[in-house]
Amino acid sequence: MMLYGFIFLARNWLKDKPRFAHRLQKLKARHTGPLSGSSQLDPMWLLIFPEGTNLSNNGRNTSARWAEKQGLADFQHELHPRSTGLLYCLQELRGTVDWVYDCTVAYEGIPRGKYGQDFFTLRAFFIEGRPPKSVNMYWRRFAVSSIPLENADEFARWLRLRWAEKDDLLELYMRTGRFPPSEDDDAKATGSGYIETGAHVARWWEFGQIFYVLLLAAAALYIFGTAWDGLLGLLHL
Repeated sequence: MMLYGFIFLARNWLKDKPRFAHRLQKLKARHTGPLSGSSQLDPMWLLIFPEGTNLSNNGRNTSARWAEKQGLADFQHELHPRSTGLLYCLQELRGTVDWVYDCTVAYEGIPRGKYGQDFFTLRAFFIEGRPPKSVNMYWRRFAVSSIPLENADEFARWLRLRWAEKDDLLELYMRTGRFPPSEDDDAKATGSGYIETGAHVARWWEFGQIFYVLLLAAAALYIFGTAWDGLLGLLHL
């Protein structure tokens, strides 16, 4: 995860804010120096889950209690989002990104009131060979210039409204098995308003690439351990 630039959090804003600041500073830095090749920003995607945790029975109960305490309506299919981290990211990256992309995901085969983490476990995937039959996504995008970033309360309200819309989308999916058709030109070109595709590997050994980094790390540790043992042996002599 470190190799992919994950930002590890303590779920304590006083501790997490410096970590965000360090990583975001790198993301918005422009190339400098004779070896950079350009003066542009690096291409990047910053993926963030404002809920802060997986959807589960405990999480839903905690989210419902928080909503009641705040005098807010609870959601049927989601946890309430946390606005602090996302607001900070957008404020720090302002001027370097133009759009926020929102993705609502629904997995086929999860009954109402149940949770994906209880159905599609690592065992279900890799041992039982039972992944979701389909993964359904509904994409939207919002111009950063249209998002209220100057006031934390206004941003929190804006984010809750977007989550209420997502909850309606998920309710529609639960009732019909589909998200609304897209207005995107590529989706319209299909005649149905949906883009459907399959996911498969081109070669069977590509599954092994999932563990490539782990194998390299294990090999490095083995070589280091062998060399260390040899050095200790020499010292004892």
